[in-house]
This record gives sequence, structure tokens and C-alpha cells, in this order.
Amino acid sequence: MVIDDLVRSRFKVFLAVACVLGLERERSAEEFLLGAEARVREAFNLESLKDDPRVRALRDFYWRLGIDPTKQRPSSEALVRRVLRGRRVPRINCVVDVGNAVSMVTLVPIGIYDLDKLCPPLRLRFSREGEGFNPIGGSFERLSEGQIVLSDVRRVVHVFPHRDCDETKVTEETKSVLVVACGVPGFEKEVVVGAAREVRDRLVELCGGRATPVRLIE
Repeated sequence: MVIDDLVRSRFKVFLAVACVLGLERERSAEEFLLGAEARVREAFNLESLKDDPRVRALRDFYWRLGIDPTKQRPSSEALVRRVLRGRRVPRINCVVDVGNAVSMVTLVPIGIYDLDKLCPPLRLRFSREGEGFNPIGGSFERLSEGQIVLSDVRRVVHVFPHRDCDETKVTEETKSVLVVACGVPGFEKEVVVGAAREVRDRLVELCGGRATPVRLIE
């Protein structure tokens, strides 16, 4: 996985990535997710959430992308707000639930992809005008030029840092995954690497398999 020079120089983004290979079982992440929700309620409140340095960093980054973060919330902030309003975070499956739990505690945007459905190499780059994207829970769309996307050789896998494609989503049949934690200016690299490591380690604990080292990609 690489970051194109133009994206790196203009936006200063970085990634922390790891794989978990050969998931052996599907255990519930309910206890881990409940613990994360409790930590969110202890650490944040709705009135001051917007002033958290990581929330501010993500919002500033969204504005730079031309996205109003008060209308389209960063994914990690949206999870935190959901919990603080007394609503449950949706339970999807063990892998996705672990990613959501770590994301809302750390505020780091995290994507998890079915490794067997990816066609490497992956590249974080600018989109081309009219390039297709099929988002989870949405309908097929054409991207405008200059959006930051993560792609393999076949398709756009992710619109950075908040939308994933349907074709590479994690399902009950997924056996190996790629974990991607997204870093933007204002986020400490250690926090983003730590978020990827936490997801990786909890997946091995709950689902078995073997993990690769976390790599920081700048």
C-alpha cells in the first residue's frame, strides 16, 4: 500500500495498516463494545465534544475536502454522538463491531476490508472524474475529480476517510481482513498506530487467526 506523492504533499495524511489472516471463529464482541460505549460516556459529552482536539482535526480536514462536517459527520464522531444520545451502536458482526468500538474510543476513523476480495496493490490517490464507487448502504455513484480514495487495481475501495465500498465489506464468510486506521493532520501517529494495533489484537483474541505487524504508511 502506498500514498501518492500529490496526496501526501497536499493533505499530509497517513495510514496505519495490519492484517489478520485465517479468522477461525465468530465470537461476539458485545462485551468489548459495551465497554467502549461506557468509556465514551465517561470521556465525552455532547456540549464539549466539538472542542476535542481530534474532533476539531477531523472537522478541519473535512472542510479542506469541501465537506461540511456538521452535516456529514466524521464516522468516529458520529458513533460517539450516537452513544451520548443514549442510542445503541448498530451490531453488525464481530469484526465490524470491534472496529467501531476502537474508533469511537480513539476517534480514529477505521476501515476493515475482506482481504480475499481485494486485488493489490492498494493506493491512496486522487479520484478521476466519473470514476465509479458502490458504497455500503447506498447506490452506485460517479465520483468527481480530486477526491481522496483508496483503490486496488479493480475499484475504489474507500473514499477517505469515511465511506467504504460494498464489494469488499466484511461478512460472516470473511476469513482474512485488512485493517486501515486513517490519520489526518492534528492526530498523533502513535494514536493511529495504537488504534490499528488494538483492532488487530482484539480480532485475534475474539476470532483467532494470526496477525501481521502494524505498518505506518506516510
